[in-house]
Amino acid sequence: MTDVVIVGSGFSGSILARKLAEELDRPVTVVEKRAHVGGNMYDETDERGILIQRYGPHFLNTDKYFIIEFLEQYGALFPHTTKLLSCIDGKYVRLPFNFLTVQQLLGAKAAEPLLAKLRAAFAGRDRVPILELVDHADRDISAYGTLLFEKAYRTYTSKMWGLQPEQIDKYVVERVPMAMSYDERYLNKDFQYLPVQGFTKLFETMLDHPNITVQTNTDALEHLSLDAGSRRISYDGEPVECLIYTGAIDELFGRKYGALPYRSLDIRYQYDAQDSVLPSEIVSYPQADGYTRQTEYRKLMADDSAVRGSVVATEYPLTYDPAAAVGNTPYYPVVTEESSARYQRYLEEAGQYDNLFLCGRLAEFKYYNMDICIEHALEYYKNVKRFLERST
Repeated sequence: MTDVVIVGSGFSGSILARKLAEELDRPVTVVEKRAHVGGNMYDETDERGILIQRYGPHFLNTDKYFIIEFLEQYGALFPHTTKLLSCIDGKYVRLPFNFLTVQQLLGAKAAEPLLAKLRAAFAGRDRVPILELVDHADRDISAYGTLLFEKAYRTYTSKMWGLQPEQIDKYVVERVPMAMSYDERYLNKDFQYLPVQGFTKLFETMLDHPNITVQTNTDALEHLSLDAGSRRISYDGEPVECLIYTGAIDELFGRKYGALPYRSLDIRYQYDAQDSVLPSEIVSYPQADGYTRQTEYRKLMADDSAVRGSVVATEYPLTYDPAAAVGNTPYYPVVTEESSARYQRYLEEAGQYDNLFLCGRLAEFKYYNMDICIEHALEYYKNVKRFLERST
């Protein structure tokens, strides 16, 4: 019998693999469809010697220092406060939208009375969801919230998700609330870091354990078989004591209840001879045609190479299609009332197998931020541990 098979080597799969291998002394096989570990956190040095993140920008923000301590076991981290800009009506304004943004969009004189109202209405609040501004009883606050919503949130959301904001989970729209101050940090989290050697090296170290076998370039679905009648899971014909699945749950069950919607990205890179191109490491373009944001990685990563020039990555969202040449990597679950109901059918199917564990953004059909994903995997380990200890 095969002990533990983990499908996927992102944070969920890699953390669980390390914990099971190290703390329970269990042999673990990690199966990764791509040629590398690390999932969408993967970074690499491009052909010019510039360190980039292949699947879009990732940065670690958390209020819980134990998450930082956990990651520091596998690689040095450096403090990095992430700051973004958004281009609205041809102007670069701070993102998250804050009190400076009010002045940038309305002008200083017109901003004065509105700032006073915002301070009074939200006294003691650090950040306020945009929809709360839109629905506020004060007409000026509501008008400003509506301005932001229509010029930025609606336009960005419709491109990013292929839906209008009213159609998707409210959490998605409220992920970046307005700062009730001049705070410039993208997220108001206490601890903000990036790995010194990049995410890939951190994942390679995490998975470097005698009990862990990593199989890259391997589609687990071609090796797995699930028999609902016997409640049996096999890998290459051998029974699996425990299967931890972090991929798209509908694909595990052959999309028998229909495809779950995920969004993907077409990321296009452009080299520039200048050492600095964008006014910020990441710029959001809610009003641009087709693309949502650009990232200049030399402003983001700990890249101390002597290579001249810079690379800007531009993100074009599109529907995930596993058979397509572009857009064949799932990034974000599209959570709507309809997709949630379909997910529940797959969840019920998964419940037939006591030794099947679903963990991570794709398998659980939830939009986890990186810190939540890490914390969730550390907590989820306890469930797997209890199961394995009972089955021994």
